[in-house]
Amino acid sequence: MIRIVIAEDQGMMLGALGSLLNMEDDMEVVGKAKNGEEAVALVKEHQPDVCIMDIEMPVMTGLDAAEALHDEHCKIIILTTFARTGYFERARKAGVRGYLLKDSPIEELVSSIRTIMDGRRIYAPELVDIAYGDGDETVNPLTERESQVLGLIAEGKTTKEIAGELYLTPGTVRNYISTILDKLGVGNRIEAISRFKEKGWLK
Repeated sequence: MIRIVIAEDQGMMLGALGSLLNMEDDMEVVGKAKNGEEAVALVKEHQPDVCIMDIEMPVMTGLDAAEALHDEHCKIIILTTFARTGYFERARKAGVRGYLLKDSPIEELVSSIRTIMDGRRIYAPELVDIAYGDGDETVNPLTERESQVLGLIAEGKTTKEIAGELYLTPGTVRNYISTILDKLGVGNRIEAISRFKEKGWLK
């Protein structure tokens, strides 16, 4: 049985993830944390095989918690909205075994947990492309979903309207926008649209 601790500050996501993983015959969720500090305490108390960790959490972030648990037996999987090179590099240095994005299907997470238990590492393809890309300026650095969000911004839609159209929360859309600006190296939405059009990436 693979024993798992989940750390996620959004209650609904925490509950849903716990229920879905508990439905697997070979998995058991032994602890749920709402921040990194609770996660560290639960890992030390329960000695699980795996800890699935969000990054942006109150009190202590998932990356801080991963660094604090570096010498523990537990394998850390980061599950986040943020496909950022800086986060990914820090996670790798902390010995994280997996880095997956929240818009991945649950089947992918389940399969990744089993693969990681077999001693391998799993990183979202988007992150590998960003981290190990050849720096080709002609390649669109945004994921398909990020490009979709930027396309809707270019159409003049508000954060709330984008959230409604893509079935996301406004907070998640804001996170995507923050990531888009970060990846494109620009300061606001207008600059992002301008750069995207200039490169011919806007469909």
